[in-house]
Amino acid sequence: MRRFSVALLALLAVGCAETQETRAPATSPDAEQTLRLTEIAIQDLPGWNAADPWPALHAFKTVCKRFARKPAGQVASRTWPELGTAGRWATTCAAAKSVAPRDARRFISERFRAYQVGDKGATGLFTGYYEPEVPGSRTRGGKYQTPLYRKPSDIIAADLGAFSEKYDGKTVLGRVRKGRFVPYHNRAEIVTGALDGRKLELAWLADPVDAFFFEIQGSGRIRLEDGSAMRVGFAGKNGRPYRAIGRDLIERGAVRREDMSMQAIRSWLARNPSDAQAVMNLNRSFVFFQERKGAGPVGAAGTPLTAEYSLAIDPKFVPLGGLVFLDVEHPDASAPAIRRLVAAEDTGGAIKGAIRGDLFWGTGQGPGDKAGRMKSRGRYYILAPK
Repeated sequence: MRRFSVALLALLAVGCAETQETRAPATSPDAEQTLRLTEIAIQDLPGWNAADPWPALHAFKTVCKRFARKPAGQVASRTWPELGTAGRWATTCAAAKSVAPRDARRFISERFRAYQVGDKGATGLFTGYYEPEVPGSRTRGGKYQTPLYRKPSDIIAADLGAFSEKYDGKTVLGRVRKGRFVPYHNRAEIVTGALDGRKLELAWLADPVDAFFFEIQGSGRIRLEDGSAMRVGFAGKNGRPYRAIGRDLIERGAVRREDMSMQAIRSWLARNPSDAQAVMNLNRSFVFFQERKGAGPVGAAGTPLTAEYSLAIDPKFVPLGGLVFLDVEHPDASAPAIRRLVAAEDTGGAIKGAIRGDLFWGTGQGPGDKAGRMKSRGRYYILAPK
């Protein structure tokens, strides 16, 4: 997918801390920790007896199919081999197919181990993301003048590891111009017409700020004038580095550091339309979309996300397609802590670290409000098949 969590937009602005792929390449304070795992009993998970494990297990039954496509001996976590191999996960996935909701707790207890990450005091950063929903059109007209673009065919991915071993695993995006490989068009160039005339427009929105936040989230739902809806998802990016414009607004004195949030950024852009595009252009990264049919939005694992039960994780640590139990502060101070089983269905460029997560809240304004305010400390427990 990958989206950039709306709360982390603000966190990057004050120096804290990807479909998946559109998040900024930022690092949390916990990113480089090498923490050990300690096995604990499933029944000792905080809030286990009160939590409903079925929504996450239901999501797991779909996303876990990815393990059967991998070599059976491949480890599910590059950091912690004790989390099992793809073959072991695939076997457990097959067994989960016939599990009914009433048997979810028993199945989890019998088939999985739980691992505490670090000591009891080890916590990490948890943010939130969501799927925006705004009015729009498939064709240009009236108030709908801001396009969402399909991915251009002239974007080339260059594998630097093919040229030197020291760059193994590194890829850059660009295009060929006059026989030379050069960076792809940046945001300012695209919004001023670099892609005009190529019939790449997928849909049209009324507000450039809405389009900007579609890119940040990596997906969106468009309410069309005939009453139907169109869902768009991440298709690619221009390869330019992400820049958090919240940092620029703080440096300008436009928003106080302590007031920075996704809502504060949107509010400033709305109040300053003459300056808004120039500020957004400071982020040279640009995201392209594709229309998606069926349920959604879709995470990095290729499965539809479940509101409040799908988590974006760092696959260096947590198996993508696996299960995690959260113990995290709720963004509403008066609400009880979030203690539930979730499915690891997504990733993100800014979701890095041994204890790091981005919770999907759902579609529309209400979930977006919670996602925008979620900057929580907490921990998780990683489950692995016995």
